[in-house]
Amino acid sequence: MGERGKPALYTIPAHRAFADSLVAGLLARHGADRMALAQGIVLLPSNRAIRAIRDAFVRQSRGGLLLPRLVALGDVELGEQVGNALDPMGEAEPVPPAIGPMRRQMMLARMVQDARPGTDAGQALQLARALASVLDQMQVEQVPLAALRNLDLTADLSQHWQASLALFDILLGRWPEELARSGCIDLADRRNRLFDRLADRWAATPPPGFVVAAGISTTAPAVARLLRRIGEMPRGMVVFAGLDQHMDDEAWGAISAADGAPNGSGHILHETHPQFALKRLLDRMDATRDDVALWRWGSEYDARAVRGRNISNAMLPPRLTTRWRDMRTADRSLTGVEALEVGTPGEEAQAIAIALREALETEERTAALVTPDRQLAARVSAHLRRWGIEADDSAGLPLSRLPPGTLLIAMAEAMATRFAPVSLLTLLKHPLVMRGEGRLDWLDNVRALDLLLRGPRPQAGLVGIDLLVAARDDEDRQAALRARVRAWWPSARALLEPLETVHLAATDLAGQFAALRSQAGILSSDAVWAGHQGHAAADFFAELEAAAQEGPRAANPLALPDLLEQMLGMQALRPPQGGHPRIAILGLIEARLVQADLMILGGLNEGTWPGLPAPDPWLAPRIRRELGLPGLETRIGLAAHDFASALGAPQVLITRSRRGSGGPAIASRFWLRLKAMAGPQWKEADRYGQLARGLDRPDGHHPASRPAPSPPLAARPRVIPVTDVDRLKADPFAFYARRILGLVRLDPVDADAGPAWRGTTAHAILQQWAEGGTLDPDELEQRALAMFDAPEVHPLLRALWQPRLIEAIRWIAAEVAADKAAGRHILAVEREGRADIAGVTLMGKADRIDRLPDGSVAIIDYKTGKPPSAAQVKAGFALQLGLLGLIAEQGGFPAIAGGTRAGDFEYWSLAKKGDQFGYRERPVDPQGRRDKIQTDEFTAIALRHFGDAARDYLLGNAPFRAEINPEVANYGDYDQLMRLEEWYGRD
Repeated sequence: MGERGKPALYTIPAHRAFADSLVAGLLARHGADRMALAQGIVLLPSNRAIRAIRDAFVRQSRGGLLLPRLVALGDVELGEQVGNALDPMGEAEPVPPAIGPMRRQMMLARMVQDARPGTDAGQALQLARALASVLDQMQVEQVPLAALRNLDLTADLSQHWQASLALFDILLGRWPEELARSGCIDLADRRNRLFDRLADRWAATPPPGFVVAAGISTTAPAVARLLRRIGEMPRGMVVFAGLDQHMDDEAWGAISAADGAPNGSGHILHETHPQFALKRLLDRMDATRDDVALWRWGSEYDARAVRGRNISNAMLPPRLTTRWRDMRTADRSLTGVEALEVGTPGEEAQAIAIALREALETEERTAALVTPDRQLAARVSAHLRRWGIEADDSAGLPLSRLPPGTLLIAMAEAMATRFAPVSLLTLLKHPLVMRGEGRLDWLDNVRALDLLLRGPRPQAGLVGIDLLVAARDDEDRQAALRARVRAWWPSARALLEPLETVHLAATDLAGQFAALRSQAGILSSDAVWAGHQGHAAADFFAELEAAAQEGPRAANPLALPDLLEQMLGMQALRPPQGGHPRIAILGLIEARLVQADLMILGGLNEGTWPGLPAPDPWLAPRIRRELGLPGLETRIGLAAHDFASALGAPQVLITRSRRGSGGPAIASRFWLRLKAMAGPQWKEADRYGQLARGLDRPDGHHPASRPAPSPPLAARPRVIPVTDVDRLKADPFAFYARRILGLVRLDPVDADAGPAWRGTTAHAILQQWAEGGTLDPDELEQRALAMFDAPEVHPLLRALWQPRLIEAIRWIAAEVAADKAAGRHILAVEREGRADIAGVTLMGKADRIDRLPDGSVAIIDYKTGKPPSAAQVKAGFALQLGLLGLIAEQGGFPAIAGGTRAGDFEYWSLAKKGDQFGYRERPVDPQGRRDKIQTDEFTAIALRHFGDAARDYLLGNAPFRAEINPEVANYGDYDQLMRLEEWYGRD
């Protein structure tokens, strides 16, 4: 094929199906002799490309066929293994083995930690990963490590980059020693050696069969030398994918124009151009575009030839895009290419799923979604499942999102937070924990613990849960719940103790991994290591644990969850059975050389396709240019080539959404180029958007009406607390939901210390002080401090609430002393009472009842916040004090004789007013001034309001109609139940 000095180079244009065209040519050349075909070797860039070529052979063979040897070769990011086909056997000096990626990252992380003391293990591993990437790039480009020391850029770099460069130099000097100690070499170095050895070997003894290098675009010097050698062999040839032969010399030269740019080469390198990588590869092969011939064979899956020319026009270098103004209509035509622009990513995913589903209606028609957006791919997969289609997602899912990985991360999170409520419940409720016959009982007990953990966070550690479970309360309505948890918790605690021991012992990274591995098996009865996901997790975690022996020495358990998620996220896993044979979801790398009848290019927004270049924390852009390393924007050029290649399918749909997850999105530069070049030939495919919007649109809207349930008389309560009377009057439906349906709003897990908790705490302190009898102010303050010193009180609550409460109770102590001096004394605290009023038993608890000098009583209600206004009280929405006074006058409180007059009503607020914490507020006035209720009429007014409500709702058949009263406490608890948004404002 090739003559020495003139390599055999070919290209398959973008509008042809690469795999089928290549196979058609190979069969035309070698298909007559089956053994000749079997003796051949085809080098391909990836395992996905091997699958595509194999499928093409199956489609085009008319019977049994012995395939040539298909070997994955090229891309550094794929982490391909060279394989036995290229590993010389029987050499006197075999190439040393490559160091494992995990072990390498751990060793580099330890070096980073040694060179920069105080660096956490998680940060060290992140820096090690970036350092490994730079090392790979230097070795792939065959830039000697010593070249860094020959640069003198100190004056041109900021202090930050100077520090990074100095640290980088130290690490590079130490790394060869670490490799020598391990007896291994870097994978990139080993691959370079194997490529060079193979090129020398084939130069001396070419293989007996043909050798084809197809679709390889890696620009590594060692790969370029190997490709040059293959092209020069008598039966060798190199076939490029999508080398643009439509560009004229001016456009081709503009990709690297000699404008004297300061980049070390005297050229402006348009690294973002789709042809940049192929041009550099040809340069390194000592070849030109004129040396490349057009591959003669095509297939039935090709698009029209004009597509290739128009793709070339759309991707012109920036300074030549002015040519678009003078283009003929034929040169703008994009027949077979449609664009879909929708509002949101969810709508885009739905539209793509519909297009993929439509493709299946045609027999044997294939379709593929190509996108770098993993969220979009996941959404499309979910939408396809509504039709029972399991798409073949080439990227799979990272272990960090699969059940074994999420269990390990949940354990690390629980250990790091010392069993904070949210992380503890996440772990205990994990689907793998206690899997088996006992799981239902386990979940019942965990749910009971969940209810106990509602509210402020307990003390850190398992001891905090111990104290919560063992707590006793004379009026604990959850006594049965607490008793159940108290019986179960010791067995659950025993499963968690080893994790707390590791946290407190501050063991190294390997010790933490060992504890996680051991307890994960116990917690899940080894289900975490079962199945194909569990086996993959076991293998990966075993490698991780072994490598951790050489990893960072200092490992803070607090960083373990993020560290573990980072490491598990690097390992992707595909289901063993694959997916639908005609539907595929591909990433950019997996899509190379792959073509379907319908190619959908999704997520064409700037920052997604192309993605933003990841910053290099080690080398400044100036240093990279001086060393001859690829710029960070080289990835944009590769993404552009992927886009241009995928546009060559017979039918193409490109999609984007006008909004992203974080706000308005900017269309991809590729989208804008194509649209600007196409001009009036730009075709919209909004039919998929219309279908997506209409798929879940209901035939009509039928909002619920305002609820007004009317339960039978027997279901209506005859005993009612005074605290529920206000709710009954303000919002009868809320009363119905709470008292008749028994629905009570749960506090969030790990909630802040809200008014209810603060009120309970303050009431308990004041009750104990008053019942002590001495009313000593110092005793009150000591009781408050003792309560805050209790181990179950969270430090945050102590820090935020204690100073405010201490100031307020000092004010209370002073006020009580002043009242006592004026002849007023405390009669009862936290006293329950009840009385039969208006045919219903009214019950309530008075925070405090004082005996006034004239023999009447004062009803006091403590408030930690702002008390109800006089207007609320007068409107009948805050009658608690009046109803408690009514019970007192009826003799409903023990030790208070019937007929005693309620002579005063007070709110004692612990909130701030003016410059102090604590103040009194009276909702009544003896003369009814300031539009307040007159004091001696308050109980009569409360009786009238209560009697009306009891007659209508409790003794009658009035419906409990939903009302809107934002001024009422706990307003909004039942908005969802009453479907407020459906009827509010409509009736």
